[in-house]
Amino acid sequence: MGTEGTSAGGGAIQGATTGELPPLWVEEPAVRPRLPDPIRDAAVRSVLVVAFTLIQAVIAFLCTMAGSWLAFPMVLSSVASTVVATWAVLDVWVTRQVWNQRNGVVSVPSSTARRRRRERRRVRRAARTTERPGTGRIGQGETGSLSRA
Repeated sequence: MGTEGTSAGGGAIQGATTGELPPLWVEEPAVRPRLPDPIRDAAVRSVLVVAFTLIQAVIAFLCTMAGSWLAFPMVLSSVASTVVATWAVLDVWVTRQVWNQRNGVVSVPSSTARRRRRERRRVRRAARTTERPGTGRIGQGETGSLSRA
C-alpha cells in the first residue's frame, strides 16, 4: 500500500492525489438572518457605551483604593454613565420593537396565516362571481349595448 495522499494521522487528504489542496474557506449559509440596520446601530452603540461604563467603573474603583483625588469625580461620572448605559440597552429593545411593528416579521411561504388568507380570498372571489349576473364582465351579460338611453 502506498502512502501518497495520506496525512500524518493516517487519514486521506482530499484532492492530494490530483495536486489540488482543499479550500481554506468554505462558505456556509447563515443560521440566522442579519439584523436590520437600525437595530444593529443601536446594539453597537449600546455595546460601546456599556464597555466604556465598565472601564470607567474599574478606574473609579482603582482610584478609590489608591486614595486619589480623582476617585470622587470618577464615581460621580460612573453613576451618570450607568444611567446612560441603561438607556442605551433599552434603546436596543425599543428600536427592535418599533422595527417589528413597522415592518412586520418575515413570513415563511408555508406559514399558516398566509394559507388561510389565500383560502379566504378564494372564498370571497367565488362568492362575488356567483352573485353577479352573467360572466362578471361589463356588457357581456346584457343585450349588446352598454347604455340604455
